[in-house]
Amino acid sequence: MPQAVIDCDRDNTDRSCAEGLPARLLADGVAIQDGYLSLSRIRELKACGELRRARGEFGAARVGADQRLQRREEIRGDLTCWFGEPLFAEERRLLGDLEQLRLDLNRQGFLGLFDLELHYAWYPPGAGYARHVDQLQGRDQRTVSVIVYLNEAWEPGAGGELRLFDHEGARDIEPVAGRLVCFLTEGREHAVLPTRQGRSSISGWFRRRY
Repeated sequence: MPQAVIDCDRDNTDRSCAEGLPARLLADGVAIQDGYLSLSRIRELKACGELRRARGEFGAARVGADQRLQRREEIRGDLTCWFGEPLFAEERRLLGDLEQLRLDLNRQGFLGLFDLELHYAWYPPGAGYARHVDQLQGRDQRTVSVIVYLNEAWEPGAGGELRLFDHEGARDIEPVAGRLVCFLTEGREHAVLPTRQGRSSISGWFRRRY
């Protein structure tokens, strides 16, 4: 059954709306919240990402782990840039918002979330990411997957949907600007369908300690 999508005020992040997200995530394993970021914040974060890309801070994403990392565009075609100092002011503000979400999840779900790893992801036209899980083999620190989309005026038919798989089948989530998607990481297979235009997001994971 499709999960409910909560639509917050598009001009101001609604704290009371944001507080309901942990309960939805813990109950259903997936939570979607529209309007998590205002239009001005979306544009500011997208500008930060574009500046970093222009400065050469993005690199081709690879698959595998440790010494087995390799570029496989037929599996994964995005370019990524990890958050790290020095941060822009709007990046720091987003980290503050997600820190509050981490605290709320720990308080309501006792998940033991310790930190957050976060990166920009840019998919050029034609790129996607084949079906996969976010936990690396033999490692279970990644506990909650988080995605914030930065794509204004995204139209149906543009591709780039997040496809989530479960025992009932699959459902697609469009990467519209300001939308926040969270899901419990363990065992959750998902994919990014090939996009027909440039697709921007900020993605990462709340992690437990080793």
